[in-house]
Amino acid sequence: MPISSIAFGHHSEASKPDALKAALAEFISVLIFVFAGEGSGMAFNKLTDDGSTTPAGLVAAALAHAFALFVAVSVGANISGGHVNPAVTFGAFIGGHITFVRTILYWIAQLAGSVVACLLLKFSTGGLTTSAFSLSSGVTVWNAVVFEIVMTFGLVYTVYATAVDPKKGNIGIIAPVAIGFIVGANILAGGAFDGASMNPAVSFGPAVVSWTWTNHWVYWVGPLAGAGIAAVIYEVIFNTNTHEQLPTADF
Repeated sequence: MPISSIAFGHHSEASKPDALKAALAEFISVLIFVFAGEGSGMAFNKLTDDGSTTPAGLVAAALAHAFALFVAVSVGANISGGHVNPAVTFGAFIGGHITFVRTILYWIAQLAGSVVACLLLKFSTGGLTTSAFSLSSGVTVWNAVVFEIVMTFGLVYTVYATAVDPKKGNIGIIAPVAIGFIVGANILAGGAFDGASMNPAVSFGPAVVSWTWTNHWVYWVGPLAGAGIAAVIYEVIFNTNTHEQLPTADF
């Protein structure tokens, strides 16, 4: 059961070598992900004169984020679990799979990785803007919150089903692919409305570097709420023995 299994942990955990290595892995994974994802949008704008807002730009962003997240999750999986997202970390905490102390450590590393990635992009592109996430015309903040809740729910539910569930078996091998695919698909669904963040770190880096905070809270409230709902539903309903083992004679 979630909630009852939530653990605070001891403050000394933050200084243990394995926790620090895991945080460093999260920093590097988020840096890789944000540099490729945000950079793809900047490159498309440069090549097509602000073409990232076109259908082709949306498809390019979806592909770039899906590929980059596949890699970022894969390279961090054996060290930190490959969260690459404060919302995923929050979902793991709600499900009792990570302590509060390590959650905060991961969040700091993830946010720092995003900021560094955006600073590197700004420097290496000669000062081009790392655009902060924003709402499209006609989209209210509550429209965007619902979008972020639903999209992040899908993401974290996928993480639980393919990477966290102890019954996952061989399906765990494709976890990074499934996680990358759901993010790419969600960008195609929600990118034209609110940018389809699903990840507070992805929103935080560009906001810091461009110093643009309009409606930034949407990209925290929505993803964290969606992640928490997914974690509770999966832990309460599905993270149990849901099928009977067949007798050996039936094989």
